[in-house]
Amino acid sequence: MKLNIKAKNFNLTDDITRESEKKFDRLDKYFHEEEELDLKFAKEGVDFEVEATVFLDNGTILRAEAADQSYQNAIDRVIDALVRQIRKHKTRLQRDRKTGESIKFEALDLYESDEEKQDEEEIKIAREKSIPVKPMSAEEAILQMELLNHNFFVYQDASDMEIRVVYKRRKGDYGMIVPTK
Repeated sequence: MKLNIKAKNFNLTDDITRESEKKFDRLDKYFHEEEELDLKFAKEGVDFEVEATVFLDNGTILRAEAADQSYQNAIDRVIDALVRQIRKHKTRLQRDRKTGESIKFEALDLYESDEEKQDEEEIKIAREKSIPVKPMSAEEAILQMELLNHNFFVYQDASDMEIRVVYKRRKGDYGMIVPTK
């Protein structure tokens, strides 16, 4: 697996790079060599925030993030979260009997904890809602989202008539999802 490491709000040292490569080598047994993992470090106050994203061949995205005062602990927590997601993904694929997956499942042990079994419960859609999608700007969509007191809002962009989603991030700012084909 190939690591793409970036840093925000501080200089990435050789020690952090080496430690990251060493620790993320543990995930090599789950992925093929051509898989790429984007690893982002950020320094927010006294905490190191670590975010890892893996784009699998079949379109699945595995993502985990953690924050800690020590970058080593944050890396460990991210790796643990990724392994949980890999196991959950493995169970879903096996249940659906799909093949050609991007994860090497023979590396996973067959014994699962009660916590992992709870994670793998059937996904049930509790409610379905139809909404009218109106052409508007991103600023108008954010205002609508705030008026409705929601965390996200789906709208049609007035300039190119494509569907967009704006959402409120944990830090209080906003993000936008732009679907691509």
